[in-house]
Amino acid sequence: MAEPTLHVLRVFTDERGQHGNPLGVVLDGAAIPEPERRQAVAAELGYAETVFVDDAATARLRIYTPSVELRLAGHPLVGTSWLLRREGIRTRTLRPPAGEVPTGADADGAWIEADPADAPPFVLIEHATAEDVDGLAVPRGTDVHLDAWAWQDEDAGLVRSRVFADGVGVPEDEATGAAALRLVAELDRAVTIRQGRGSIITGEPVAGSRVRIAGRVVLDEVVPIRQRAGTALATA
Repeated sequence: MAEPTLHVLRVFTDERGQHGNPLGVVLDGAAIPEPERRQAVAAELGYAETVFVDDAATARLRIYTPSVELRLAGHPLVGTSWLLRREGIRTRTLRPPAGEVPTGADADGAWIEADPADAPPFVLIEHATAEDVDGLAVPRGTDVHLDAWAWQDEDAGLVRSRVFADGVGVPEDEATGAAALRLVAELDRAVTIRQGRGSIITGEPVAGSRVRIAGRVVLDEVVPIRQRAGTALATA
């Protein structure tokens, strides 16, 4: 079996393709089937999440942070949907462990619709101003997922957000789709979220209890996975 390649994306970029949350995607995930090896690879890569696509035709996949596997996460699903389309695989449904997730993609980005209850839990903390959010220190040593947010322009639906998830190996996340799912559900309105250094996530409630989140995606590189996670592949 040929050695799998690693696609490195940035998800939820701005309109100029800047910022965004790095994501590793292994399209031939079946070449690394063992959960412990996948976890070791994700830890060595060090991205907020790494996706292993077990079956591209059905979009069945698994998601790993540097320390744990997740049932559902936003930026990995948005990025993988976009990448599958780029590779000529058109899918309307992604299949992470949480279940079927409707999706769509075009040349610029992708969207997903998911139940926020399937996402990791986040404590949503509203601050008075966007400047208050900017000035926060990164909390360490806590297992609680925190989404610190404030209205940047409430009338226009613009939100400033920073997300901290040290408990899963991500002290501060650049762009967090799962937190956006929770926040949009809490606010019950369409919003545009500016997270991290300048990443952009759009979200809106849809039918039932689902929320749609969307954003732009860019591809940074495609490399043999051993170039980035050779130690994990050799020792796991």
